[in-house]
Amino acid sequence: MIKERTRLGWFFGSKFSKISTSELKDYYLKNRKDKFFLDVRTQSEFRTQSISNFTNVPLQSLQSHLNKIPRDKEVVVICQSGMRSSMACRLLKKAGYERVTNVSGGMNHWR
Repeated sequence: MIKERTRLGWFFGSKFSKISTSELKDYYLKNRKDKFFLDVRTQSEFRTQSISNFTNVPLQSLQSHLNKIPRDKEVVVICQSGMRSSMACRLLKKAGYERVTNVSGGMNHWR
């Protein structure tokens, strides 16, 4: 169901989980304990359409706002298509976050 992926690139060897929007809806949002939901789209994208329980910290300012993201919870990251959230996951892993999950397909696949 949930896949562990290794992404090479900016942060060589970073590993993070990857889930579908269906898994987000059917499992993660129903079992929110020990999870922090992060939307890394721009503020205007977030205002246009967002999922309740998600906190908006745009990718371009994520590095300077890591203090807003708890380290003791699994961080579930979404964007519009999955590309920015993938970059955010790499950044979080490099910053020492252990449990990081990317929502594949992002808001484009949210129904």
